[in-house]
Amino acid sequence: MKHVVSFYQFTRIEEPELAKTKLAPQLSSAGIVGTVLLAPEGINATLSHANIGSLEQTIRQVEEALGFKIGKAKYSTARDANPVFFRLKIKVRDEIIQFGHTLDSDDSVGIHVGPERWNQLLDDPDVLVVDVRNDYEATVGTFESAEVVGIQRFGEFEGELERLAEQANGRAIAMFCTGGIRCEKASYALLRKGCEKVYQLDGGILGYLETVAQDDSKWHGECFVFDQRVTVDAELQQGSYDQCHACRRPISAQDQQSPDYVKSVSCPYCIDETTDRQKSQFAERAKQEALAQERGSKHLGSHQNQLV
Repeated sequence: MKHVVSFYQFTRIEEPELAKTKLAPQLSSAGIVGTVLLAPEGINATLSHANIGSLEQTIRQVEEALGFKIGKAKYSTARDANPVFFRLKIKVRDEIIQFGHTLDSDDSVGIHVGPERWNQLLDDPDVLVVDVRNDYEATVGTFESAEVVGIQRFGEFEGELERLAEQANGRAIAMFCTGGIRCEKASYALLRKGCEKVYQLDGGILGYLETVAQDDSKWHGECFVFDQRVTVDAELQQGSYDQCHACRRPISAQDQQSPDYVKSVSCPYCIDETTDRQKSQFAERAKQEALAQERGSKHLGSHQNQLV
């Protein structure tokens, strides 16, 4: 079994490039794989290793390198055969979650609520519950009564602000995402739009599933994750979905029985979205990947045809 940890922290980093220089050799030497995003506003990371102790040590190294504590880390697992990530990537960007605004300590965000209060909000008819994730994430699982925004990328959320504010019509808004980071900026934007009371699920779906007993859970389905596991189940173990390597959407076993499904080339959701030329390119990429596997080497461009 492999272990995965996800965490973020909005805290000022004066020299992100210097932090990258410090962290890269430490994480690489420990065999850590995954993605770390560094920006002046903070850090966002998802990392994997066969040993959970190595991930715990990595968090301590991150805290030492950056000079602040990581508030909350969410742990989950993957099957032994799943690489989760193919390599370690540490990137410096303008934002750790792209939205067009850098959060700082003076910005107001939503009221963080734990699972018990969250369940109460879900049952309150005077609360608009909003799933701020991409629509394809919500297809595999969401909370009951949640409003799915209907976006393909989080950067599109800004275009939904007016509609959501009108839909709430003075009611409180309660929002959630995978780990909580998207809600930080989404709640900030809604408060700026004039919404007076905005809640956000502390720790996101992953934090909820980690702490809520099955009998008390109001979550339905699985949770999409942005790595090779595709989804995790209610016990935070690798889920049952695969992923279309052409469009990156999650696909079920039933989807794979469709005549529109060709591994690495198309699925029922993207069959009409790509040209014949693109499908040929995807097929060639899959062929090169198979040849690389036969040689015992990694084809690092594999499964990355097109991001949705």
